[in-house]
Amino acid sequence: MRDAVYSLHIGMSTSTPKPRLVSPNFITEIIDEDLKAGRYKKIVTRFPPEPNGYAHLGHAIASYIDFGIAHDYGGECRLRMDDTNPEAEKAEYAEALIADMRWLGWDWGERVRYASDYFELLYQMAERLIEKGLAYVDSVSPEEMARLRGTVDKPGTPSPYRERSVEENLELFRRMRAGEFPNGAHVLRAKIDLASPNMKLRDPVLYRIVHAPHYRTGNKWCIYPSYDFAQATTDALDGVTHSLCSLEFVDNRAIYDWLMDHLWGDPPLDQTPRPHQYEFGRRSLEYTVVSKRKLRKLVEGGYVRGWDDPRMPTLAGQRRRGVRPEAIRRFAGQVGISRTNRTVDIALLEGAIRDDLNTIAPRVMAVLRPLKVVLTNLTEPRTVTLPYWPHDVIRESPDGLVPLPDGRRVKPEQAVRRLTLTRDIYIEQDDFALNPPKGFKRLTPGGTVRLKMAGVIRCDDYRTDEEGRVVELYCTLLPEEAKAAGVIHWVSAGEAVPAEFRLYDRLFTVPHPEAEARELEEEEAPDDHDFLRFLNPKSLEVVHGYIEPSVLADPKETRYQFERNGYFWQDPLDSRPEALVFNRIVTLKDTWARTAQESESEAQRATPKAKTTEGPLKTQGAPSEPQLTPEQQAQLEHFLAQGVHEAEARVLAREPRLAEFLMQAAQKAPIALLANWVVNDLGAALRSGEAKITPAGLAGLVRLLEAGEINTRIAKDALAEALQTGQDPAEIVRQKGLKQLSDAGALEPIVERILAEHPDKAAAYRAGKTGLLGFFVGQVMRETQGQANPQRVQELVRQKLG
Repeated sequence: MRDAVYSLHIGMSTSTPKPRLVSPNFITEIIDEDLKAGRYKKIVTRFPPEPNGYAHLGHAIASYIDFGIAHDYGGECRLRMDDTNPEAEKAEYAEALIADMRWLGWDWGERVRYASDYFELLYQMAERLIEKGLAYVDSVSPEEMARLRGTVDKPGTPSPYRERSVEENLELFRRMRAGEFPNGAHVLRAKIDLASPNMKLRDPVLYRIVHAPHYRTGNKWCIYPSYDFAQATTDALDGVTHSLCSLEFVDNRAIYDWLMDHLWGDPPLDQTPRPHQYEFGRRSLEYTVVSKRKLRKLVEGGYVRGWDDPRMPTLAGQRRRGVRPEAIRRFAGQVGISRTNRTVDIALLEGAIRDDLNTIAPRVMAVLRPLKVVLTNLTEPRTVTLPYWPHDVIRESPDGLVPLPDGRRVKPEQAVRRLTLTRDIYIEQDDFALNPPKGFKRLTPGGTVRLKMAGVIRCDDYRTDEEGRVVELYCTLLPEEAKAAGVIHWVSAGEAVPAEFRLYDRLFTVPHPEAEARELEEEEAPDDHDFLRFLNPKSLEVVHGYIEPSVLADPKETRYQFERNGYFWQDPLDSRPEALVFNRIVTLKDTWARTAQESESEAQRATPKAKTTEGPLKTQGAPSEPQLTPEQQAQLEHFLAQGVHEAEARVLAREPRLAEFLMQAAQKAPIALLANWVVNDLGAALRSGEAKITPAGLAGLVRLLEAGEINTRIAKDALAEALQTGQDPAEIVRQKGLKQLSDAGALEPIVERILAEHPDKAAAYRAGKTGLLGFFVGQVMRETQGQANPQRVQELVRQKLG
């Protein structure tokens, strides 16, 4: 079964499209005020990665903010390569960044922009600063320059070259451009304030000499602008209104503003809006690193198998692992925007991936570590019919067709597959135990277990090898009504397809490998230990087993849920029909916390108790995630029993304020439906005490959603407005008439008009590019301001396109 591959190519229109991608925050408040005051006619943002490595999850979050805010205000976002450092940048990286941003679904218009496109204009601006007496060529060494800048407590000392004349500075700067001087001989500095408490303003460097070929301009230039000079000037040239960056650049904003004070309004910037810089908190992710230097060390040191290794936090790695862009966007939206840096629980990412895959991934059976079973009384093979999706995911429609999660409608027999139960089958080694632990509900000597959809078996005997390992079971297939405590999956030995399974896990054993490395360096000799010591030796485990044959008929890109084993897909590079290779995308549940608890318990049992005043002993190499208290564990289990997703349940167990709000709301709506909204949409406001919505207000909104009167997009818009105004969100829905539009009579004219407006795309769809379905649905959703029923729209588009 093919899973859905939807594309979110966000075209920027002049009217505000719905729904919002980015929840209201301090930046949107600034933009709202700017628009109200008439400072800008259109909002323009930019995403400016440096092409010195591959995009990672941090880039995904930042790009979501840049492109998402532009989308929400009907503006534009520029994709611009910050390529001002020829020694570290490559065309390979630029092309990979472009591919990754396109994969995420972002649309930046007709062209990608590059800082190198503007080198000539930037040079002219630098000369203009010299002519105004605001920049000079300095000839001291880098070490001397650093000394002359002073310290936080001591003002800087002027360089002996600070008072060069305009004529001498122009001549030297032009000779720098002509290549007459070696690297480091001179730099161009801004003449600002050597006594400023902001060290960034103590005559920052604007240009330096670098004799190195540029991947785009070759050897045309041997002087290159600094980050500070290039960002402000290229933002202005690109017509950017709101330049969004991470908090580490907060002190650089003073240089940004200084440059605009002295250059904006002069040609060629006299016809562009004046940009302003705003900073948001940076987001780090547990159990990984996103520093390009450290990622490069992992690649070049052979610790991973390249930038696209599925264990890497790069988008290339996530894509090869099988993660869909929808999950990355969902994760980025859940992370949100704030003024402070924070580390994100990796369970949030894993939860977003599971939520994305749960409904679209067909269920199949695979045995990763096979143990042979002989059904001694089975004389003839039996045909077994199994559904690809459980009944709570898909249901048969009145017309007799089954609507699949990928949007297709098929006959009931196409939503199932038929397998053969033969005398010889394989089960998982872990599903049999000679000496079972307490509560074991699988197969034991003399015990029974149910084979999924194939009957109950009893283990009568077993065979071991010379080392005493069980290698074969002899079982009896019992009557269908026989009882069994558990259910296990299986594959027939006669039709099973051999496959390699790559079981990926977290790359590091500790949540904060960089911080842990810094602590070690304080205790021991610097550089003796670093983040590499915390690499997880079990981040990749390769096993060989068998999978049911139905996968051979499916497209290679199909994501599957392997029963009880996790979500998998075929490795796009290594898997071949004659040698299948499957990557585990994510486990079915968050098993890491349980592993951490077991490791800690085992360490405590193995370590003699001793009196100490130094706190808990750190166990090197064991996962060290904060453990729940007994009360929190009880809360967690309560939420899980109510159907709350595990990642959200853990947050609720740790945060009483969120849990209390949820429990009050749960008096009027299902708790499992409410939890996601409380944790991901209201979490920040509840923590800060700024939430203006009541539990009853959220419950009323969720009831409308559950009844099908509104869709998720409408609900999010109403909730965002309620958080700002304090108005009841359900009342907002009623006042604005935001009910979901499902009537075919009302939707058909819109669908027909959009198909007529895009005949080339309609022809491409009919020719086999079915991914364009997402484009047409998106156009209809935009036309109806997010009120159309997307499932109904999909059906109509398919009908009209045949």
